[in-house]
Amino acid sequence: MIAVIGKKVGMTQVFSEDGSLVPVTVVQIEENVVVGQRTKEKNGYDAIILGADKIKQKRVIKPVAGQYPEGIEPCRYLREFRDYGKECAVGDKLGVELFDGVGFVDVIGVSKGKGSQGVMKRYGFGGGRATHGSKFHRGMGSTGQCAWPSRVFPGKKMPGHMGNVKRTVQNLEIVRVDQENKMLLLRGSVPGAINNMVIVSTAKRK
Repeated sequence: MIAVIGKKVGMTQVFSEDGSLVPVTVVQIEENVVVGQRTKEKNGYDAIILGADKIKQKRVIKPVAGQYPEGIEPCRYLREFRDYGKECAVGDKLGVELFDGVGFVDVIGVSKGKGSQGVMKRYGFGGGRATHGSKFHRGMGSTGQCAWPSRVFPGKKMPGHMGNVKRTVQNLEIVRVDQENKMLLLRGSVPGAINNMVIVSTAKRK
């Protein structure tokens, strides 16, 4: 597996080789720095730690700054990746060029938060009649039994918080790898709002 940390920039459209117009989501991948490594001898497993989006030294408290080796600037995002498919050393810089020749990727991000929502928006309930005097329009209806067992069973679809959860979208097609602008153009929906951090990795099921 090969993975990097990127940022969702937005959407645009490009022309394919056959002349058709393809809508794409743009993910910007600045240089990821290898901050640390995990080994079987010391940690019991093999992994690397990537950092992205450099920040000023004064904005990092000392306990956090202590995990960065000498000569490596602190980063806003740190992620650990196990069984990395590329030999790396601490201090190496990885970018969008890793996906040159790769057809499909998986993207992990945090979906947009939509606050507290009812069952019609949250789960697609049909609701009641929209006629005058119905008194049942957007409600969820019965939640349980009136006799034994008089309780609400776990897993019942009810109003509540919607969005702002970790989501993985698999098998997004790579339309173009723009190494000059450090951008990845993907065909398909990428979770999260604009400027959100996402993790792009090679597809597991392709």
